[in-house]
Amino acid sequence: MSEPSNLNTAIYDMLLDCGLFDSLPPSDLASVAGYFSITDFTRDQVIFNEGDAGTFMCIIHQGSVVVRKLNPDGKPVDIATLRRGRALGEMAVLDGERRSASCIAASDCQLLTLGRDSLDKMIEEMPKMAARIIRALAISLSKRLRMVDGQLLAQQV
Repeated sequence: MSEPSNLNTAIYDMLLDCGLFDSLPPSDLASVAGYFSITDFTRDQVIFNEGDAGTFMCIIHQGSVVVRKLNPDGKPVDIATLRRGRALGEMAVLDGERRSASCIAASDCQLLTLGRDSLDKMIEEMPKMAARIIRALAISLSKRLRMVDGQLLAQQV
């Protein structure tokens, strides 16, 4: 087995650090590091726009990202600020639908990215590992949905 590249080692360290995959053993993260890449964005740079095709997802390693949606009048509304360890764009990558919101770098950011094509390749080459990654993403989405449900309920009272 060949030694991991410096880039793969950096990605592995970021995957360990993000918290999203805490339920996975480090050896799993080492195995999938090569499917991810690192992308830098500068403040105010658009990561993706609402309505775009979902060709990649990201995990924030450094910086923060604003999530923005258009209201019924077509005006942009900031609905969340995401920080280190949060995933974005995973819904579109998992379900194949268009982006449900825009994401813009609120500061200079370093993001781990996983392209839909890389995820498909991981599913083909390492199906059990891909299932563990997808499950971790699904758990993250489930937690966010439960949190939003609680917020909506609190607004009703």
